[in-house]
Amino acid sequence: MAENRNGFTLIEILIVCVVLGILAATAIPRYSGAKEKAHAAAMKADLHNVAVLEEQYASDPINHGQYFSGTATADTPLNGFTPSPGVTVTLTAFNTPGTQFADWAAVVKHSESSESCEMKTGVVTCTTTNAMTTGVLNP
Repeated sequence: MAENRNGFTLIEILIVCVVLGILAATAIPRYSGAKEKAHAAAMKADLHNVAVLEEQYASDPINHGQYFSGTATADTPLNGFTPSPGVTVTLTAFNTPGTQFADWAAVVKHSESSESCEMKTGVVTCTTTNAMTTGVLNP
């Protein structure tokens, strides 16, 4: 007599669930890491763009070599600069009135990342909020 089989057995369903669980366990951490890297790339790109804008602003003869300060978001641009969505750029200018001695610094934070980046004198440094400071401990 021929056996008519409809559907899957319990063991077949369990094997499929285990295989899917293994695939998910390896894919989810990789996706999370890629997302953090994308946020960091957006912050670094915004730092580069705002650096170009700051130098353009200071090189304009009307501004006498001085930089501008302020906070820029996607909703509230600053001097024509609009950062990436979710990114907040805070600029601090160090101007000496009446002279051309000036400098600036920028701090960038993404709303979906624990990492923040800053630029001072052309050097970009990125740190996480839970990063430990390196140093020497004396007993």
